[in-house]
Amino acid sequence: MSKVVVVTSGKGGVGKTTSTASIGAALAKSGKRVCVVDFDVGLRNLDLVMGAERRVVYDLINVAQGDAKLAQALIRDKRIDTLSLLAASQTRDKDALTEKGVERVIGELRGLFDWVLCDSPAGIERGALLAMRFADEAVVVSNPEVSSVRDSDRIIGLLDSKTLRAEQGLRMDKHLLLTRFDAARASRGEMLSVADVLDILSIPLLGIIPESEDILRASNVGAPVTINGSTSQAARAYDDTARRLMGESLPIPMPGEKKSFLNRILGRRAA
Repeated sequence: MSKVVVVTSGKGGVGKTTSTASIGAALAKSGKRVCVVDFDVGLRNLDLVMGAERRVVYDLINVAQGDAKLAQALIRDKRIDTLSLLAASQTRDKDALTEKGVERVIGELRGLFDWVLCDSPAGIERGALLAMRFADEAVVVSNPEVSSVRDSDRIIGLLDSKTLRAEQGLRMDKHLLLTRFDAARASRGEMLSVADVLDILSIPLLGIIPESEDILRASNVGAPVTINGSTSQAARAYDDTARRLMGESLPIPMPGEKKSFLNRILGRRAA
């Protein structure tokens, strides 16, 4: 059964696109059929992070409006056969994306892929609401900063009220992905601790991605960190995040955190 996951946040620049590409690549590496979809109309970047910017001919809006078939717009990754990209339009306005069109595209993608990861634009405007509208689950990406966490809390409220599942009275599973975490800075009180973020957002922890130059380099060369041969802590963290998303119960390493708190979250799995 296919699963549609929206990767979302309230604040921009927290790592949604990088996380979508890295998790999507890790899922595909495990043999799953995966499509990553860019919903950031007008400011597309997922094609750059995936290294496919020169291969975009048709985009999400072309398909949603019936100007192109899905098969024409899907870009198959050259490194992993089971990984595909559906890019956003760089020239159209977000208003060109309609709920009816998105519903039809998501329905078609469900028939072709095991996992559909929707890279949401930041904020609470139309594009973000359409990205989450037909999702089964959500990965809420947040940095350990007060403004980022506060905006993520707002997004959690929208996931519980504006999605189709919410309107049908169904549960929307939500998972926290904490990015750009620096244990040393957290211990000095320069950023929120993992415990602080969990207390505020109150959703299960899916993974912690440490601050890493490897991630920046991977994005710049268009090779997600989970498939570029990296053995960094960040690459391993994204691999483990994908495994937890698939239902595996893995401990979440907590460098610099007190053991008492570590014991609270060891073995915590996405639920």
